[in-house]
Amino acid sequence: MEQFIEFYFELGLKYKEMRSVLSLKHDFDVSERHLKRILRERGLTRRKNYTGLVDLVDFIRNQLQYSGQLHGYRWMYAKCRENGLRVRKEDVRLVIKELDPTGVSMRRARRLRRRNYFAKGPNFIWHLDSYDKLKPYGFCINGCIDGFSRKIIWLNAYTTSSDPKLIGGYYIEVVDRLTGCPRVVRGDLGTENGHVRDFQRFFHINHGNETLDSYLTGASTANQRIEYWWGFLRKECMAFWISLFGDLRDNGFFDGGFLDKGLLQFCCMGLVQDELDDTAKVWNAHNIRQSKNISNPSGRPSVMYGLPELYLTRNFLTSVDTESVQSCKNECTFRRPIPCDPDINELCNIIISESTLDPPRDPYQAVNLYMHLRDVIRALL
Repeated sequence: MEQFIEFYFELGLKYKEMRSVLSLKHDFDVSERHLKRILRERGLTRRKNYTGLVDLVDFIRNQLQYSGQLHGYRWMYAKCRENGLRVRKEDVRLVIKELDPTGVSMRRARRLRRRNYFAKGPNFIWHLDSYDKLKPYGFCINGCIDGFSRKIIWLNAYTTSSDPKLIGGYYIEVVDRLTGCPRVVRGDLGTENGHVRDFQRFFHINHGNETLDSYLTGASTANQRIEYWWGFLRKECMAFWISLFGDLRDNGFFDGGFLDKGLLQFCCMGLVQDELDDTAKVWNAHNIRQSKNISNPSGRPSVMYGLPELYLTRNFLTSVDTESVQSCKNECTFRRPIPCDPDINELCNIIISESTLDPPRDPYQAVNLYMHLRDVIRALL
């Protein structure tokens, strides 16, 4: 039981939430007094043993070198917690204010517009869409978010987001992992969602008592859950990459052609995907504040998604049999392990091997590698 208590404590659950989870999920009935005693015996406390200020400053300074320069103090605090730093939110705010006063001033000038929204529970409705701001550079991002909990279901970068078989593959991978599908999927009118629409309706074909269509379409701009999250993704992550790639284009080092796109994909696709994974991980673990819309639950997306009983609702996942999933898998294509065109990938690996270069570990190393490969290959043409 102690290991569960430690896990949920590190996840950020409150005492009442931990007691509810232990009772509902693990059949442990623990009083709050006993729970506090266990935490105290294991040295677990939220207001002691803080990480040293030097370590906090070093972490934030490193984050500010890349897309972390876009973060506000609340999101930076969530990243600190996710990376094992025990810190005060106020300390994070003060450090960012000292290290990045320009960024603080720019964020303070912005305003957030809220719209009313309602979803019955986790897996009642998923919202999917593609993010095309990096598409001119060869990076096509597709994502899906749960409407109730706001948990990111998938967030993938690849060379295309226009292939319905590929988008169907993203969907079917999650359905296979969950052994079920949502009650409703909301997508836009694009042809790239055709396979998801067909799979979703196929899985619900035996649920004749359902009055709501299992796949809804509409304008992309009205798909508010995922559209809001794209704005968040740009603010906290993608604006850095847009600026980085834009500088290459503006300085004449990227012409939008087949070769330049392939080289940029080879050098940066893995780093972009890593950053997407990191952003989704931190988002799913961070705390969403209570809003004026009382229909919107507040809390951590992972907790809201996995423990709907705490919010007086249930999981709306519709079970799907293995045979049906396999039938749909046969109609899908999935991402290859290589990040770009196979010929460009092979050529780049040969050049890297001959030049004894190391794979890039950060965006600036990736840009340097791109410039080197571009010069070498253009000299051979």
